[in-house]
Amino acid sequence: MIDLTVILTAKDPAHMAELRSLLAQQVQLSRAEPGCIRFEAFESGSVSGTFILIERWESQAALDEHRKATGFTTIYAPKVIPLVDRVPHVCTVLAGT
Repeated sequence: MIDLTVILTAKDPAHMAELRSLLAQQVQLSRAEPGCIRFEAFESGSVSGTFILIERWESQAALDEHRKATGFTTIYAPKVIPLVDRVPHVCTVLAGT
């Protein structure tokens, strides 16, 4: 499994409503993709302008296909990424947790 947490910070607070809408669309499309186990978007209540994506993919191949899928290529890459600073974290579950 591939676990991915992505921290997105809006470059301009004026784009927050647009980002909420775009991310909601992205979530719905991504959840329907083969190999998607989990795909959630959160808006931080602690850090203004921050969104957090939590993803779990069945395999690296599924994640690679996600990056070719409609949601990624028509919403996320062209419309979300230009509006945010993005820090992706590929994560590993700690043993014993």
